[in-house]
Amino acid sequence: MVKIAVVDYDMGNLHSACKGLENAGATTIVTDQADVLLGADAVLLPGVGAFDPAMQHIRDRHLEEPIHQAVQSGKPFLGICLGLQILFEASEEGTEKGLGVIPGKVKRFQPEVGITIPHMGWNQLEVVQKDLPLWQDLAIDPYVYFVHSFYVQPSNSEVNAATVTHGSQTVTAAIAKDNLMAMQFHPEKSSDIGLKILANFVDWVKKSA
Repeated sequence: MVKIAVVDYDMGNLHSACKGLENAGATTIVTDQADVLLGADAVLLPGVGAFDPAMQHIRDRHLEEPIHQAVQSGKPFLGICLGLQILFEASEEGTEKGLGVIPGKVKRFQPEVGITIPHMGWNQLEVVQKDLPLWQDLAIDPYVYFVHSFYVQPSNSEVNAATVTHGSQTVTAAIAKDNLMAMQFHPEKSSDIGLKILANFVDWVKKSA
């Protein structure tokens, strides 16, 4: 059974994502220990909340370098929600430096007539990279669940794995580069589609282990 390390930095409820991975046949280990992260078959970086406290917690727990090492190791790495945003260099939400794994910044949605901020609820993905492991056997351009006021803007749009449109603004909903994939939406709140995405992640880990 594959082991997936779930990074614990006190930013959000980890139970739902862990349950989805466990239902798909993985063992999850919630940890803030570098050796456990690096010894697992894959890493999940979840998170809800604000950018600056997230980065402060990561640095307080000396997790910045282990996260970089996990990404560089080639093992499957998945970021969810805030776990996507902190992979970038900086955010308009705060002043802390991000992890800088992906070049680019986190931007704030611009107010416009007819849209709500935060962007909250079900919305349709437009899948860009169609052959990724996490998209296998999904409906074309599925609906998933979002809760966010900020979105990532990669310096290189080629890392975009999916986009979403909110009002007149089409923004990045997921990224993928080599062994790393991360998403703004919440698979653990996205019903059967989300559970399938988590199961696809477990299958990807099994094939990579």
